[in-house]
This record gives sequence, structure tokens and C-alpha cells, in this order.
Amino acid sequence: MTLVIIGAGGYGQTVCDVAEQSGKYERIVFLDDNKVADNVVGKCADFEKFISDDTEIYPAFGNNQSRLSFIEKLEEKGANIPIIVHKTAYISPKASLNKGTVVLPNAMVNTDTVIEKGCIINCGAIVDHGCVIEKGVHVCLGAIVKAENRIPAFMKVEAGQVIENRTYKL
Repeated sequence: MTLVIIGAGGYGQTVCDVAEQSGKYERIVFLDDNKVADNVVGKCADFEKFISDDTEIYPAFGNNQSRLSFIEKLEEKGANIPIIVHKTAYISPKASLNKGTVVLPNAMVNTDTVIEKGCIINCGAIVDHGCVIEKGVHVCLGAIVKAENRIPAFMKVEAGQVIENRTYKL
């Protein structure tokens, strides 16, 4: 399996690191409009050339709306979009992760939680039980989303922020 990461910046390098540790991918390459390196094999717009059954494509953009917009473009073209989870993350078997979601080291997604497409659950973040994290959300480093919240699409929950129970009604 090949992983094509669109964007070779800091977040792209983080995604690459986690993907390498997963052992799932035989080859990981980047598409980037500005960077030049051995593993940058084209520009972002070249993604269609890489669509195949044995390739997954992930847009590693920190901007929530740009990331989700590109995921939707990939879906329209029939690309395989991964879910990437670091081996130290805890994901409840009763939680649901959707495509284009990345869960980084030591993060936790608890029981009966839905993580919609294109989300980032960053290092050490906690999403407690019964939450819905809408599309394109970034739960930053060490942030805590307490029980029974519906975090609105594209929101950035800042590093260390605590969202109290039911602040955003289900």
C-alpha cells in the first residue's frame, strides 16, 4: 500500500511519521507546490495521477476548511482516503472514526463518540464519551472535550482548552 500525503510541511511530516510507525505502508510520498525533496513526487494538483486501489491519499493541511475541501475533492474523484491512528492512541471499540481523520500519539476517543471526516485529534487530546466531533475539527494538543458535546464543523479547540460537559448541545 502507498500513501500519498498532500502537503510536505510540519503537519505532513507528522502524518508521515505516524503512518510509517503503523507499518501499513510500503511507500510514502508527498505532493507539494513549494518543497523540493527526494520524496516530493509532484505538485498538489497532480493527485489524480496517484488514484488507484493500492494507494491512499491524505491532504495534510492544518487549515480545517482547506483540509476538508480537499478531502471532498478526493472523494469526488474516487480516491481512497485513510484513517490514520497512532499506536499509542486509545480508540474505544464503541467509537466511530470517519475517513480523513488522524489521531496522534496518546490521544483518547471514548465510548459512543463519533469523529466525522477530516478531523485531527492531536497529541494527548481527550474526547470523552457521547460526543460528536463534526467534520474538519482540530482538537489541539492536550485539549479536553468533556462528555456529550457536539463540536461544530471546522472548529479549532485550542491546546489545553477544556470544553465542559454539554457546552455544545447534542
